[in-house]
Amino acid sequence: MLIDTHCHLDAAEFDADRDAVFSAAKLGAGVTALVVPAVERANFGAVASVCRTYPGCVAAYGIHPLYVGRARPEDLDVLRETLRREAAVAVGEIGLDRHVEPRDDAAQDFYFVEQLRIARAFDLPVLLHVRRAIDPILKHLRRERVRGGIAHAFNGSRQQADEFIKLGFKLGFGGAMTFPGSKRIRTLATTLPLDAIVLETDAPDIPPAWQLGARNTPAELLPIAQTLAQLRGMPLAEVARITSANACAVLSLSG
Repeated sequence: MLIDTHCHLDAAEFDADRDAVFSAAKLGAGVTALVVPAVERANFGAVASVCRTYPGCVAAYGIHPLYVGRARPEDLDVLRETLRREAAVAVGEIGLDRHVEPRDDAAQDFYFVEQLRIARAFDLPVLLHVRRAIDPILKHLRRERVRGGIAHAFNGSRQQADEFIKLGFKLGFGGAMTFPGSKRIRTLATTLPLDAIVLETDAPDIPPAWQLGARNTPAELLPIAQTLAQLRGMPLAEVARITSANACAVLSLSG
């Protein structure tokens, strides 16, 4: 059993062959569950539709930091209504991004904090976008305590990883870990407690080394898991079992 804790299966890149992509992941690669996070109000419906259509897909709803420029405060009310109406395992994808320019840090902070409060009100974990923003995210998490979650595409330091773990978070590893040059990420993947790690693809984004320049798909989770097993010198089956159990624990999924 493998669980993809971050896969945008609703994305337009999959419109032409979504059925085949899902089948390749589930039947070909043994991916039994996929977490499909929203990025803005406009795709809440698409995420819900995908999760109703494809068995094993579960939803998260939230406003991504790169989409706050077209968000409105009333979108937070829609998020609350969606969480009441639709089954959701998390609030996400939310967080901060201090990489892409131009950006509005104040708007990102506002929507992040408000969504942390929503997650706390609904007693849900969060799926965090943390690119070049780990320290400010940790600052907000200490002030607005939530029920843990996942730091998606983690690429921080060991000290930062330990701080997330203390706050009840798992750390997401995916395509970036497969590049030999990603020395810090590979060291973390090798040395962190395995019970702190979950696997992800972020499909159609962050392709692994062998898919560089191509569309990523959830079927790549199997060779990503094999990479982690090789780095840690462990059997693939054991890595799959433990990382899946980690995902089930943090997202309250049934195993």
